[in-house]
Amino acid sequence: MNSDSTSEIAALRNQVFALFVALVVVSGTFTTYIFIQTRHAGADIAQAEQLIDNLKKNEAVVNNLANQLINYGQQHPEFMPLLKKYGLPPAAGAPGSAPAAAPKK
Repeated sequence: MNSDSTSEIAALRNQVFALFVALVVVSGTFTTYIFIQTRHAGADIAQAEQLIDNLKKNEAVVNNLANQLINYGQQHPEFMPLLKKYGLPPAAGAPGSAPAAAPKK
């Protein structure tokens, strides 16, 4: 073998080693990123479940308040535009009221 091919082989070996080191660094960084995102997602899920539990506990209170507001709106027609603005449908059979769409969630 001549010195030209030996130096080319050494250069290729160095390049392959550098690419291997780069691959290890990139894959390690990606693995760390995925691990951190997984931990954050787990925390977000726990927080979301807690919020859903709180919403379920307070659902009866919110429905009661909505019903009281609808009853107030039936007695005071000037309050009806505000109810319509926030998507609270007037009670069925109320005079001069058409059924409104259910509120968007």
